[in-house]
This record gives sequence, structure tokens and C-alpha cells, in this order.
Amino acid sequence: MRQEIYQRLQHREELLRFVRLHPIWYRTLARDPNAFADLEKQANYFYGKTVPQRIGQFGEQLSMVNMLIQMARAMRD
Repeated sequence: MRQEIYQRLQHREELLRFVRLHPIWYRTLARDPNAFADLEKQANYFYGKTVPQRIGQFGEQLSMVNMLIQMARAMRD
């Protein structure tokens, strides 16, 4: 793996952890350093950081808060 790619991975620990979990990326980046953008996309999807995933997480949290409010109202009555 090229030194500049490894340095970029060291600056972003999350990507380094992803590469260690998925060793195929060592080979991919060694052969094609331009695949770093693809690595970032895959890591974001893996860690749930894409926009649709974040919206889904927010919706789940919102429904949980709504349920807690309803429970509080039911206990108050």
C-alpha cells in the first residue's frame, strides 16, 4: 500500500478500522489508489452514516420519544 494512502487512513481511524475488518481493501487500494473514494462510500454505509440511514435513525428516535410521551400521559391520567 502506498505511503500517502496509509497516512490518509491513519488520520481517519474509522476508515483504518474498516480496512482492518475488510482486508480486501488492502489489495484494492494497493492496486488502485483512486479507489479511496469508493472505500469512503462503503465505510459510510457500513457505519450507518449515509443520509437515508441517518434519517431512518432519526425517525426511530422520534417514534421512541413519541411513545414515551404517550406513556407519560397514560400514567398521568
